[in-house]
This record gives sequence, C-alpha cells and structure tokens, in this order.
Amino acid sequence: MRIIVADCTVNYAGRLSAHLPRATRLILIKADGSLLIHAEAGAYKPLNWMNAPNHLVEEDGRWYVTNGRGEELTIDLHAVRFDQHVELGDDPGLQKDGVEFELQRLLAEQPEAIEAGLSLVRREYPTPIGPVDLLCRDAAGTTVAVEVKRRGEIDGVEQLTRYLEFLNRDARLAPVRGVLVAQVVKPQARTLAADRGIDWAEVDYELLRGSDSDVLRLF
Repeated sequence: MRIIVADCTVNYAGRLSAHLPRATRLILIKADGSLLIHAEAGAYKPLNWMNAPNHLVEEDGRWYVTNGRGEELTIDLHAVRFDQHVELGDDPGLQKDGVEFELQRLLAEQPEAIEAGLSLVRREYPTPIGPVDLLCRDAAGTTVAVEVKRRGEIDGVEQLTRYLEFLNRDARLAPVRGVLVAQVVKPQARTLAADRGIDWAEVDYELLRGSDSDVLRLF
C-alpha cells in the first residue's frame, strides 16, 4: 500500500462531476490499484475513490487516474507532506459473525431462496482480492456471484463490484452478474446496486433455518 498525505485539489469526471477544493488529505493506493481519498472527518468513508483496475499516470504536481468505464480522477498535488510504501502482506479476510456465516451456509444449501432456478457451483470462490461467498448458475446458465451480508449496505455493493471486475476477466465464467443478499437491504445500497447493474434480494433467516437441508455435512 502507498500512503500519501498532501495538500491537494481533486476533480472527478464520470457518471457525474465532483470537485474537492484544496485541503490536506490522506490518499491511499492499494496493491490491487484501488485509490481512495480521505479527510480528517467522515469516519471510514472516503471523499472520493476509484475502484480497481485503474491506470495511474504521475506527472509533476498532477496525477491522472483512469479506468475502462470512462471515469477520470485528476489530483493536483500542491504540497506532499508524507509519501511511503508499506507492505501489508497477506490478509486472512473478514471473519463473519455467527449469523452471517450460518446464513451463507443455509443459502449454499438452498440457493433457490435467492432466485428461482439458481444452483450452487462453489462456496468461497477465490478471487485475487478475496473469496466471493457463493458462485452460482442461474436458470439460463449465466454465472452469478452472490455476496451474503446480515445487513445489506453500500460497503457490500462496493465489495461485490470489486469481485465482479475480477470474475468477468475469466473467460470461463464471463459474463458474471452479481446479487447482494441480506436479511435487510438498505435503500442506499439498493440505489447503488441498481446503478452498478447488481441485483439484490432479502431473505428470511428464520425461515431458512426452519427448512434446513437434510444433506449430511462435516461442518
């Protein structure tokens, strides 16, 4: 990861236009190419970001970040206060809580609870940025990546978007569509999912438990 603290001005052009006036901000460039711009306030959410894969061109005092979707982020660096590369190493990934882990297991056994005609290919299908919860096929034979959350929020949509970008590079799987599944999908997540071409579904955990599969399993 590359960590930069700089006085900067940021302009974004893509689905809409956005401008960040000059201020001191934190810029993170992750190993997968994702770029995030943070302010002192605002909790975990970046002010602006570009999901991988990206192409970064560094010129004297100005960076251009572009991607295949026609988006462009221009960062004017007025004064760089800190610039360092840090190797984070392999990450074991997020450990799901009991309910979320159990929900994933139940849906793996009952994929039609998500969508009629859906069948499981594999749980925890690996990608270069972590495993997608469920890889499935729909009734038409199209590959479907399913991300399972207890609560469906914007972060889940962002996570699934990154998985889809990598999965769709695999000719054996493409085209791959995504479905965010949760007990409750928040309105903001529904809106972002629709903008990204991602479907969503709400499922009843107690109902799934009540119709738990009789399939023998080791865990």
